[in-house]
Amino acid sequence: MPVATPSNQPDPLAPLLELPGVADAVQEASDYVARVHRHPANLRGWDVTGAESVLRGARASAQIDGGSVRLPEDGQVADPILAGSLRVAEMLAPDGITETQTIWRRAPLQIMAKINALASPEMSDPAFRQLAARGSEQGGSEFLVPGRPRAAAGGRLKLLAALLTGGSRVSAVVLSAVVHGELLALAPFAGASGVTARACSRLTTIASGLDPRGLGVPEVWWNRHRGEYGDLARAFAQGTPEAVGAWICFHAQGLSEGALEAKSIADASRP
Repeated sequence: MPVATPSNQPDPLAPLLELPGVADAVQEASDYVARVHRHPANLRGWDVTGAESVLRGARASAQIDGGSVRLPEDGQVADPILAGSLRVAEMLAPDGITETQTIWRRAPLQIMAKINALASPEMSDPAFRQLAARGSEQGGSEFLVPGRPRAAAGGRLKLLAALLTGGSRVSAVVLSAVVHGELLALAPFAGASGVTARACSRLTTIASGLDPRGLGVPEVWWNRHRGEYGDLARAFAQGTPEAVGAWICFHAQGLSEGALEAKSIADASRP
């Protein structure tokens, strides 16, 4: 079970809510997400709308990193970035999310590693999968096996895991923004950092109860603003209060816009 922050200990993320614009952006995102969960189509048919959300999110997430969004009719995805993003989507879809979020709540680093392994474009190549398996068995280079974080990133990953397992009680909007930005900045794995960061951010909103059915599609909005997304992510990595606040507000706007995308999915699913 997660160990909650003792009531007499300050929340390490609480000061972020005091940054300009953050409180309003958090409230707006929370309201938008809650509203779409009350949509009639999502009261009973959320498994269908949630599955579409995850699929749209996976395609948009792949495109942010330069991948294709095209789904071939024969189901054979040639683009390795898209293929990796779709493999991750299976973990986050309604029929797979229960087990994923259960482990995430107590061992988030385990799920991060699994997400990264699935997201890795190299894992689309059968020959690489065999090579990676041999390298893992023989204790090969940490850069060879997808899902294995760099040793230098271990400390910050442990701090992030502590926040996710009860080390902070801030809004899930803020927590998911921190997870998103920190994994982009840290790039703890050999590759697929973007897809991994966005998937972990989405999982944070699901497991925290902000968006328990995974209806939001913030990736679509972030993809439409790829230039700003990249600029703000790089600024976040510098850690100044202004840059961190701007990133949280941008992330929160993505959640708000993602809820509107979810509404369009729900509207289309109604008879």
